[in-house]
This record gives sequence, C-alpha cells and structure tokens, in this order.
Amino acid sequence: MTELENRVMELEAKIAFQDDTIETLNDELRTHQKHLAKMQRQLELLAQKIKEGGDSGLMPQHQEPPPPHY
Repeated sequence: MTELENRVMELEAKIAFQDDTIETLNDELRTHQKHLAKMQRQLELLAQKIKEGGDSGLMPQHQEPPPPHY
C-alpha cells in the first residue's frame, strides 16, 4: 500500500469513529431533552397547584398555627 492509501484509510477510520460518537451524543441529548420536558411539565403542574391552593395540602399562611417556640 502506498502512503496515500494508508492516509485515506486512517481518515476513513477517524470519520467512522466520529460518526459513531456523534450518534451516541445525539441519543444522549434526545434522552436529556425528554427528561427536561417532563420536569418542566411537572414544574408547571406544581406551580398551578400552588396558585390554586385548594387541594394542594398547604394551609394559607393566616390559618397556619404558630411554630412551637411561640
């Protein structure tokens, strides 16, 4: 093999490795985006519950008993 063929084969191997790495990173990014979207939705639901106040299990501040040290 000539030096040029060796260099071309080396470059092809590097490109194949980079393609695999990019695909792996893309899969990870997709997974993180799904988790982030889920957490954002949960945060929206939590904020909505807090605004509504009703069945959230939280007492309004004026109805809350004072702490035990009072």
